[in-house]
Amino acid sequence: MLEYTRIKKKRRKLLALTGLTSKEFSALLPAFACAYDKQHPADKTRAGKPRKRKAGGGRKGRLQEPEQKLLFSLVQQKTYPLQVLLGEVVELSQPRVNEWVHRLLPILKLALDELGLLPEREPEHFAQSEQQHGEAPDLIIDGTERRRQRPKTPEKQAAHYSGKKKTHCDKNVVVVQAKSKRVGFLSQT
Repeated sequence: MLEYTRIKKKRRKLLALTGLTSKEFSALLPAFACAYDKQHPADKTRAGKPRKRKAGGGRKGRLQEPEQKLLFSLVQQKTYPLQVLLGEVVELSQPRVNEWVHRLLPILKLALDELGLLPEREPEHFAQSEQQHGEAPDLIIDGTERRRQRPKTPEKQAAHYSGKKKTHCDKNVVVVQAKSKRVGFLSQT
C-alpha cells in the first residue's frame, strides 16, 4: 500500500508521484489539514448533522491521517491513473476511490488558494499582478489545442476551428514564470 510514512524518505519517488519535494509537501500539509477540518468537522457526520457518538468510533479507514489524504489527492492529480488502478495502489474499491477524489479535490484547491499557489484565471488580474512586481519577469507562454467534436452552429465552428490543425479544437494558454517555474496564468478553455 502507498503510505506517506514510507515514501517521505524516498525523495525521488515522492517527487515523481506527487510533483512536490518533501519540504513543499510539508508546507502544504497544514493548509490542507485545516481546509479539511473546516469542510468536514469531527463533530458532524458526512451529511452535516451533529454526531450521536464520538468521532473515531467504528471501522478505521485507509485514508485516516491528513498526510495520507494529501498524498492520495496529489498522486491522483499528478499521475491521473484509472480509479481501479489507484484503488489497487491504496487498497480501496473503485467506488470508494471515486468518492475520495470528489471529496478531496475541492479541499486541495482551497488549501492551494489559501497559500496563494493557484494560477490566475483572469488575464486582467494576471497583468496587474505582474506589473506590481516591478521589473519585467521572464515568462514562458505555451498553448495547447485538443481535438473536439465539430460544433453544429457556424459561430461555434468559427470560434473552435484551428487552421493549424485543420480541425476543431479546444484551446488553452499557460504562462509560466521562468525562474520559479510556477504557473502564473491558466486561461479558460
